[in-house]
Amino acid sequence: MRAYERLLKYVKFPTASSEETGTTPSTPGQWELARALVDELRELGLENPGVNEHCIVTAWLPAAPGHEDAPALGLLAHMDTSPAFSGENVRPILHENYDGGDIALPQGGRVIKAADFPFLAGLKGKTLITADGSTLLGADDKAGVAEIMTLCERLAAGDIPHGRLCVAFTPDEEIGEGPDHFDVDAFGAKYAYTVDGSAAGSIEYENFNAASARVEITGVSVHPGSAKGVMENALLIAQELNALLPAGAVPARTEGYQGFFHLDRLEGTAAQARMEYIIRDHDKGEFTVKKALIQRAAAQVQAAHPTAKVEAVVKDSYYNMREKLSDCMHLVDNAKRAAELAGLVPAVEPIRGGTDGARLSYMGLPCPNLGTGGYNFHGPLELACVEEMDAVVEVLLHIVRAYAK
Repeated sequence: MRAYERLLKYVKFPTASSEETGTTPSTPGQWELARALVDELRELGLENPGVNEHCIVTAWLPAAPGHEDAPALGLLAHMDTSPAFSGENVRPILHENYDGGDIALPQGGRVIKAADFPFLAGLKGKTLITADGSTLLGADDKAGVAEIMTLCERLAAGDIPHGRLCVAFTPDEEIGEGPDHFDVDAFGAKYAYTVDGSAAGSIEYENFNAASARVEITGVSVHPGSAKGVMENALLIAQELNALLPAGAVPARTEGYQGFFHLDRLEGTAAQARMEYIIRDHDKGEFTVKKALIQRAAAQVQAAHPTAKVEAVVKDSYYNMREKLSDCMHLVDNAKRAAELAGLVPAVEPIRGGTDGARLSYMGLPCPNLGTGGYNFHGPLELACVEEMDAVVEVLLHIVRAYAK
């Protein structure tokens, strides 16, 4: 079975994670996919396929004869999809022999415009997969799951040299909780890769340092007719605080290694307001500066509005995995060679986000990230390329061969 055929099956499972439930996994659909994957791993003949109480799927493929001394290699992908857009009732559509132009989706009047997404020019003539415009597709990261599964099928059925392969599929990556209950020692891999990136051939070993910030503002609410000198409008205080942050340090005005403040949520009334930010920077020093700046902004508006209450809580989420991979650059070098052998041009670039691999690297499992052949994640314009998914499987095969030596 080809990887895209598996993707078409997996996207039917509604697995969007949620920050609101407080459970692990955060949504029941992740259990359904996890159990289906365990059954499939068992059918492929892997050792001890199972899902634990935290909805982490694991299985192992024994080393091929003569390669028992090769380092155990891990491959991971996540089962959940982003809560930013609906993942219910996904209806995938195949677009064969893509002509390089705009792709009109049948629902919602949505169009994937070639002018907006220059990468589409390189996909001309290939087969693309989209949803129908009413949901996201779920290639992030069900494409990665499908590619790892297809690799396992190839290895289990053939005579390709390989060391021990450790496979894991995690829940709740999209809400930053994927590795919360991951047992690195029990997993048994010496090195690993997450398969959770975009274009086939992309290799990522640098990511943002990340933190969240929540600002709670309690105003002074009185009747507006007698408010002079008394009222403190929580929403207006929130605007003042945001204006103290650098206007250019937002996602829409930054790229590459540039960090940002992202106001992800602002809600409330004149009496009470809540602001939620994510803070990102590749540079650890600049990351520290940004966290301090939001605390100073909160203190400044508090001083200006002493009868109100302004409270900012900043919490680190993950760190730049480059710090942990600098002594394991063979992982990047082998991935580059594998991409070339698969007929791709390797692209080593920083992630403007994070993966499970960032946290796993700090937990003792060096873990860069590989592309999946998916694009435009987290929204209705998401797509995957059939041929690029096939190429990713080839990349994984060449990596496995490299570590078998």
